[in-house]
Amino acid sequence: MHNVQSIRENLLNVELFNPEIIELIATNNWLNIWVPKQYNGLGLTFSEGLKILQTISKIDGSLGWFVTLCSGANYFSRNLIPSVAFELFSNQKTCFGGSGMIGGTAEKINDNYLINGLWHYATGAPYLTHFTLNAQVLENGQPLVDENNQPKISSFILDKSQVKLIATWKSMGMIATSSHSFEVVNQTIHQDYSFVYNTFFSDDLVDKIPFRVFADLTLLVNYIGMTEHFLEKSLEIITFSIQEKLQIFLNETTLQLLDFAKQVEDLLLKNLTIEDNFLEEIHQFGTETVSALTTYILEIYPQLGIRASKLNEEINQIFRDFFTATQHRNFRQTFF
Repeated sequence: MHNVQSIRENLLNVELFNPEIIELIATNNWLNIWVPKQYNGLGLTFSEGLKILQTISKIDGSLGWFVTLCSGANYFSRNLIPSVAFELFSNQKTCFGGSGMIGGTAEKINDNYLINGLWHYATGAPYLTHFTLNAQVLENGQPLVDENNQPKISSFILDKSQVKLIATWKSMGMIATSSHSFEVVNQTIHQDYSFVYNTFFSDDLVDKIPFRVFADLTLLVNYIGMTEHFLEKSLEIITFSIQEKLQIFLNETTLQLLDFAKQVEDLLLKNLTIEDNFLEEIHQFGTETVSALTTYILEIYPQLGIRASKLNEEINQIFRDFFTATQHRNFRQTFF
């Protein structure tokens, strides 16, 4: 890997990744850690991918978040019919991203869909080659229903040329993720560019990982990595006992996270069911970990002096990135 401090300097308070960072991501094929090898991906195991994401997040929060969310979107390569997956991933710089919200409609017209709507918080919007979205399916102007008599929702992939970016990302942190909104107006796509998350055309162990676990642990390594970065920079300013406690907590938490990932992989290898209570245990672990990391950072930050309040200081950016990331709904706690 390139010199870490040099990468960090390239990412300090930038609104967009520069070409050197984009090339670094492509060279390491980071966006394709979950893409099968037959589609030019790394085809990593769950545990292997988590280690890489944590390492990247320790380099920089925006970088780690972007790679995590967009490699997570590139995971959809597994849900595409093979001919489409081969077509889209023939280029190593293919970058999916978008929104998990249901923000519009997809009108079924013969073998095509007419897409309209507005979606928010597309991580890495300016860097994406393709946008993923969820939309309610209509036919002849009427909503369709699924087998449970619920509104039918499908997922779609659009080329960036079919999307209009709306610059709505004005957060204090995660600035370079440029997680803008996007709008689609009367764009037609073939039905082959629709997909269902739980329908796979590949056959790897990672296909079988429950979405809840995949989301929880891939996001959690970001919080851990950013906190490792925060601790590293705080030690350059001051040293006191709580930092040693935080280091121990980070070590223990990383081991526990990887143990959870290994348990999931072992259960799937044995074709055993992953029980709901185990999924809840992992989620609760993530929630409690983020809460604890938040408490540690808030205890250390006020001891760092005026330097830590300066926008041009790395420690300040880490602080802003971490607390912007905590607003993601996955581990956000509600107290009222």
